[in-house]
Amino acid sequence: MDMKTRIFLFLIIIMGSFSITLGQNSGRKITISGKVIDGTDSPVANAIIMLDGEKTGYLTDREGFYKIKVSRENTKIGVFISPNGLIEELLNGRAVINFRFTGSVPVQYNEKPDIDNEVVDVGYRNAKKKTITSPVGEIKGNKSKYASYNNIYDMIRGEVPGVIVNGTSIMIRSTTTVNGSTEPMFVVDGVPVTTIDNIQPIDVRSISILKGSSAAVYGSRGSNGVIIINLLHGSDK
Repeated sequence: MDMKTRIFLFLIIIMGSFSITLGQNSGRKITISGKVIDGTDSPVANAIIMLDGEKTGYLTDREGFYKIKVSRENTKIGVFISPNGLIEELLNGRAVINFRFTGSVPVQYNEKPDIDNEVVDVGYRNAKKKTITSPVGEIKGNKSKYASYNNIYDMIRGEVPGVIVNGTSIMIRSTTTVNGSTEPMFVVDGVPVTTIDNIQPIDVRSISILKGSSAAVYGSRGSNGVIIINLLHGSDK
């Protein structure tokens, strides 16, 4: 075997080893930890840890500390607490990330252990009842009086408590305003949509309103609350 061949084989081995190492490192998770406090320097317990705008199953402990493993593909970490809302930080390779809410944060209580694992249908995904600390308002459709409404916005204004409707603009009371927007997230038959203009009141089976921690299962998109609409189909009408 001549020298050129040996060098060529050596380079192939080195490059192969580098590729394997790179692949292993890219799949490894890193641990992020930190503490969450409010504007009075008090620890914030039971805050929901978010990754890239999505809820995780991790909460801060009673002293406000958290620890979570994240993949190298994740870019943002955040904490959510009701009624103060969501704050986020870029990971940027950091292993320790602390958070501070403005103002004071009310004490957050866990649900009773016997109902912690009860599953509640909140639209296109389910949530354990322990993640829901705000009331879930709901009305049932299929009533003849709903046909008297001109459109879905009039129906929501007249039938759904806890909302403010101005024309085609809806705001859920006591929700956090994000980026100047007050519009809630809409989910129709389990699918997120950008408008509900085409929905006829007579076709509505039910409307549910989520806010606070109950809306956190939808990530940052639910920061202004979530309106879940289920429709009647076919023989249901």
